[in-house]
Amino acid sequence: MDLSAPPTNGPKTLSSIILCHRRPDARRRGEAINKYGRQRLVCPVVSPPPLSQSDGHHSLQRSAPPGRGRERVVVRSSAVVVAPPPPPPLVLPMATPKPNPTIRRLDVASPVPADIDIANSIEPLPIADIAAELGLRPEYFDLYGKYKAKVLLSVLDELKGQQDGYYVVVGGITPTPLGEGKSTTTVGLCQALGAFLDKKVVTCLRQPSQGPTFGIKGGAAGGGYSQVIPMDEFNLHLTGDIHAITAANNLLAAAIDTRIFHEASQSDKALFNRLCPPNKEGKRRFADVMLRRLMKLGISKTDPGELTPDEVRRFARLDIDPASITWRRVMDVNDRFLRKITIGQGPEEKGMVRETGFDIAVASEIMAVLALTTSLADMRERLGRMVIGNSKSGDPITADDLGVGGALTVLMKDAIHPTLMQTLEGTPVLVHAGPFANIAHGNSSIVADKIALKLVGKGGFVVTEAGFGSDIGTEKFMDIKCRYSGLMPQCAIIVATIRALKMHGGGPDVVAGKPLDHAYTSENVALVEAGCVNLAKHIANTKSYGVNVVVAINKFASDTEAEMDVVRNAAMAAGAFDAVICTHHAHGGKGAVDLGLAVQRACESQAEPLKFLYPLESGIKEKIESIAKFYGASAVEYSEQADKQIEMYTKQGFSNLPICMAKTQYSFSHVPSMKGAPSGFVLPIRDVRASIGAGFIYPLVGTMSTMPGLPTRPCFYEIDVDTATGKVMGLS
Repeated sequence: MDLSAPPTNGPKTLSSIILCHRRPDARRRGEAINKYGRQRLVCPVVSPPPLSQSDGHHSLQRSAPPGRGRERVVVRSSAVVVAPPPPPPLVLPMATPKPNPTIRRLDVASPVPADIDIANSIEPLPIADIAAELGLRPEYFDLYGKYKAKVLLSVLDELKGQQDGYYVVVGGITPTPLGEGKSTTTVGLCQALGAFLDKKVVTCLRQPSQGPTFGIKGGAAGGGYSQVIPMDEFNLHLTGDIHAITAANNLLAAAIDTRIFHEASQSDKALFNRLCPPNKEGKRRFADVMLRRLMKLGISKTDPGELTPDEVRRFARLDIDPASITWRRVMDVNDRFLRKITIGQGPEEKGMVRETGFDIAVASEIMAVLALTTSLADMRERLGRMVIGNSKSGDPITADDLGVGGALTVLMKDAIHPTLMQTLEGTPVLVHAGPFANIAHGNSSIVADKIALKLVGKGGFVVTEAGFGSDIGTEKFMDIKCRYSGLMPQCAIIVATIRALKMHGGGPDVVAGKPLDHAYTSENVALVEAGCVNLAKHIANTKSYGVNVVVAINKFASDTEAEMDVVRNAAMAAGAFDAVICTHHAHGGKGAVDLGLAVQRACESQAEPLKFLYPLESGIKEKIESIAKFYGASAVEYSEQADKQIEMYTKQGFSNLPICMAKTQYSFSHVPSMKGAPSGFVLPIRDVRASIGAGFIYPLVGTMSTMPGLPTRPCFYEIDVDTATGKVMGLS
């Protein structure tokens, strides 16, 4: 059979970009088989929206060779057209045609329907087809129904010799409470790269929490014609990873209180005898996890009968200080009335009452561990060394001290594998982990990114999203995630909207659930100009890491050409590699083709090494102050509690960990109402805590809630099920 396009894994430059379309009736008629035995199909020309005639680097011209049912994008450089002739026909061995191509064409409607209506209108392809097109053999994934699969970490061993693809991170300007479309842009860009620019691409996204889904924000599958599907499964239980985190977190919480209870009512000898009971032959043994505690205590003995009374006491009695316990229970819904609770009030608990509380599940340190782990063995070590509090003598108490590290790993053994899904246009997505963006590091997992980079290979693209503005998400991506992964991005995208820039220029407050002020729905160039200081600060900060920065202007229907020109000019003046207008919400991948071209150029021209914001060898305060300066602060002010904690963590040997600032996402500063690019402020650190298993210290800047509350009218009012079809309605 003749191939009608070059092999998709071949080297591509801007002089040979193919806009490849598949036939609508491709399920019935196979025309070409690629190297994985999947069909590469061609359909008659579909007219996408016009591409810009000049993007500041190259101009674009469309051509359709006679007899070819597709379009090609030809790149003009210096007025010379570089358009290589079509490749000669390549004859492949006959293979049994397998229909179900993975690339779809969308029939877009205007105005754009509701997200859930669009998602429900597209029948997802079997996920095995998506995996096959990606080059993922069946032994490297487990199916979870028809449309989801767990990708096994063992594929990394199979692909270890494969060269990585390009690595792209998507951040944003300081957002409004409505969000500026980072997830939508991430998905739309990948649809453009995979479905229109013929690149091998994988999208890497966080799993959303059910708290925002049923609360005020809604889901996080993207929006409009740039979504992950099945959207309802993505936003709800998925493959159960968050439930596994909840179970593991609460098992550890139960172990803490149970250990305090039993130590309070037993002698050292009785406690030891119950921890190491004799078997039927009267012999005692240490469980494997107990050997870890003995090693920590410097006791080399492996026979329980050989321990001295002092060693028995040190081993058996953790002597946890209840006032020092930082570990809280979790659940994956918003419930403000669980923020502070009293436990132990039952008569069987013998008066052992203490105050604690609940966090939302995605704020659990176990979620942060999942996102930053690099292997099952690494996850076991990280879970075991999570610190839950201190002994009364000031020593850190870990999950392994409580004997529960192995059990936590068992509960998490399936959650470590990323979940494979698909976009509306059939490009592959890896969904994995979902740590809080303003408490934890707000990025999807390292293992998903590593698997994706190997699967796409040289010349392919992996696009991952960092939570909130680049001052939070991208900074933590670079200084925490990239440190642990050893990966380096070639391009960083900053998503901007006219709406958010007007807010930073002095526009009225933007409040979720309330209609936008007239200033945001009519042209106001002055507000946009004033607000571009926020964009410029984000560009300068992100460029300091040594990566090329591309600004994606997420266009809304009310945005005008004059307003967008202001943003483009401001972005280029601030040092952006390029600034591109995107309409992916309304047009899917077709609306992000220019962005895809800009990202490709940015990746191909990247030459600088990654530069971190601070060295790990610096003290905790020095690292905090480096980040504060990055925000624009002139100084840092520490509370007495923060000073005490910093001194304790330094003494305990944790000062060489990276810093994960917990602060508002609505300002560079600690005050949400300080818009634009504030400077000269004093950043207050009210407390400092540690996620030792995950591997970072997190200072608290202002008041940060780890258990959100529900608004007066939560999103769940709109969510229901069509009992006739079984389809979910009302998700966004």
